[in-house]
This record gives sequence, C-alpha cells and structure tokens, in this order.
Amino acid sequence: MQQEIILTGITTTGTPHIGNYVGAIRPAIAGSRNPAARTFYFLADYHALVKCHDPRVLRQSTLEVAAAWLALGLDTEASIFYRQTDIPEIPELTWILTCMTAKGLMNRAHAYKAATQENEAARSQDPDKGIGMGLYCYPILMAADILMFKANRVPVGRDQVQHLEMARDIAGRFNHLYGEHFVLPEAQVDDKTAVLQGLDGRKMSKSYNNTIPLFAPENRLRKLIMKITTTSQGPDEPKDAAACTLFQIYQAFATPSETEALRARYASGIAWSEMKQMLFEYLNEHLADARKRYGELIQDPAHIENVLREGARKARTFSVPFLKQIREAIGVQSIG
Repeated sequence: MQQEIILTGITTTGTPHIGNYVGAIRPAIAGSRNPAARTFYFLADYHALVKCHDPRVLRQSTLEVAAAWLALGLDTEASIFYRQTDIPEIPELTWILTCMTAKGLMNRAHAYKAATQENEAARSQDPDKGIGMGLYCYPILMAADILMFKANRVPVGRDQVQHLEMARDIAGRFNHLYGEHFVLPEAQVDDKTAVLQGLDGRKMSKSYNNTIPLFAPENRLRKLIMKITTTSQGPDEPKDAAACTLFQIYQAFATPSETEALRARYASGIAWSEMKQMLFEYLNEHLADARKRYGELIQDPAHIENVLREGARKARTFSVPFLKQIREAIGVQSIG
C-alpha cells in the first residue's frame, strides 16, 4: 500500500489571524503528528510574489508565518517544514510542466477568469489589463509544489479544488508522454472546518481588513473583540447564537460542553458587553502560551532560519533525485 503523503502550502502574505488558525493551521499541525503519513509544510513565498511586491513585507510575513506555525506546535522532526524558495528544483519543474500545459487550461482558471471579468465589467478595451503572468501561471507553480513530492493528499479549501484538478491534468499529460512518473494528487476538502466571520460579520479576511491577529497583545485583542459587530437587542432578550460572530468564534475554540452551555445563555439572554468580555478572556487564556512562544521566536530569526534550512535539506533529499529522473525522462541528460 502506498504511503500517504500530505502537502500543505502557506502563503506568506501577511500576519496570521485566528481564521487562519482555525481553518488551516490547527488541522494541519494535528496532521503533522500522524505517524502513518509523511507530511510536507512549506512557506509559499514564490506564490506571494503574485500580489506582494514589497520585499520588506514579504520578509516580515515569512518570519511571522514561520514563527506562528512553530509556536503552535508544528513537529518539525516528524514533518518536513521548508521555504519554497529554498528548493531550486521547484521552479525548474514549473518550467517543464509549463511546456506540458495547454493555454486553454490556464484560460479556465477561476482567478484569471475573475480578473478578466472585472476588466470587462469596467469596460476596459483590454480584458487582460493589469493581469500579470504570475496570476495566470499560478496553477502550474502549485502543480510543481505538489507533484515534486508525490503528494497524494492535499488539504485545500473548496476554492482551490480546481487547481488540484489542473495538477492532475498536467501530471496525466506528462505521464502519457514520458511514462508514469507523477502521482496524481487528491484534494481533501473538509467542509466541517470552521470559516470564521470577521469584525464586520463578513468572512474574516485580510482583504476586508476585518481580522483578529492570532498573537495580538492582550490590550489589542480586547479592543478588537469589543469592535465586533452585534445587533441592537437588549441584554435580556433571547439571541440567535447561530447568527452571531461572537458565538461562532467562541465555538471554534471551546469544547462541545462549553459551547452548549453558552448556547443556553444566548437563548435566555446575554448582554453583548458580557459576551465580548467572556470571549476576550477565553481567547486570551487559550492563546497565552503560544503567544509567549511566538514572541520569543520573532526575536530569534536565526533560529527560524536554521529550522527552515534544515527543512529544505530534508526536502531536497526527495526533490534532487526526482528532478534528475524527470530530466532524464524528457531527454535532458549527458550526451557523451
């Protein structure tokens, strides 16, 4: 039976927030402790270049994202944790796969289609106005990330399923031309994973500027929670827990029994000020140890750099021989 190989990428485009933790970081770290699987986790800093062109922001985000994963308990002995840009075989494989990829396949990518539709809606004469090749070719780089390490299971959000299907298409075409070299990956979509609402009730997202940073200091954490949008209902009125951002965030961290007890409080009436204070105290206690560790790691970037370089060394024990195999398959080899 083929060993399960799980791969997850983390884009370095900003400070991690509690929505990132609940939706991606927490389940991935739990998966890193699975002894039956080989797990790869990487900082997708080449992907970040699609949107981020400020070198200071990219460097700081790389530091913060790496520190967050380490502070939250990623087991770097049991899993392989690396920076994408430390694996030179990935961009080389990306070019090889680009030569295998039909332009029409990339034309159908959701992100590219959305960008062209925005231009058309704005009545631009050029449907490709402002669209870079990074956005257009993003799915091929993602395919290289996955195929390089023969990942057969890739946890993704539903919006990324199309990219996994494209990776399978690209791998299948290569295998048809050159023999069975690539494993066709399967997308793992967990619809039970919480998608948290932000300060304004919309999905928590950096693009909406409505996030709660995962390791915000106590005073800032409290201020942000106090800003969360609520209804005008009075303290004693019964409230709908399912429709409340405060309750949703609490539920994502609390035990089932704690959640049900709070749901009963909502049904009998709870003041918003009391609920906000309760949520602050609960999150503050829940994140205290990891926040302390995160602060220590941020002050020791050399340690994080060493962890990433060791992860890259381990990753390249797979990528170097595999790329050699791919080069030979396509005819790039010694002729003497």
